[in-house]
Amino acid sequence: MGTVTIGVSIAVPEPHGSLLQQRRAGFGDAAAHGIPTHVTLLPPTEVDAVELPAVEAHLTEVAAVGRPFTMRLSGTDTFRPLSPVVYVRVVEGVEACTRLQRQVRDASGPVARELQFPYHPHVTVAHGIDDAAMDRAFEELAGYEAAWPCAGFALHEQGPDGVWRKLREFGFGGSAVVPPQAEPVDRGTLPAR
Repeated sequence: MGTVTIGVSIAVPEPHGSLLQQRRAGFGDAAAHGIPTHVTLLPPTEVDAVELPAVEAHLTEVAAVGRPFTMRLSGTDTFRPLSPVVYVRVVEGVEACTRLQRQVRDASGPVARELQFPYHPHVTVAHGIDDAAMDRAFEELAGYEAAWPCAGFALHEQGPDGVWRKLREFGFGGSAVVPPQAEPVDRGTLPAR
């Protein structure tokens, strides 16, 4: 049956998800439309396709003990020069994301793995593009703000075309996940261009 590449993430809900995806594309990041806007819990990981039911069972267990929390984004930062990434910062929900990603990658589970870099929850808005475009992303989204109630996470599979497709959502406390809507933030979403 072969292998598949999977990832686990928390979606950035509308209207923020589409807005950040459009901005990412506008900065020249070719991967923008193939990657839903998200906060990663498990980076791209290759698994045997026959292991997907075990992965889903494990994620169901992780979600069952999880509790909703507030996720808040504010401003930009970068991993340069270590990695060519500009991102929007997660300023509330960091501890919950860190706990979740640790549970997802638990050594006793089907997706146990070490990370290339220490875990740092964020929302990528530019990756692997020229420095001038990276600088523009950093500056233009510096005033970005968004907040929403995080009620779960999702399992995705990367297709041969490089596009990430949602396989299943997992609601905290074992509930069905209704896609969350972003809460309005008093400061708006983006500074005027």
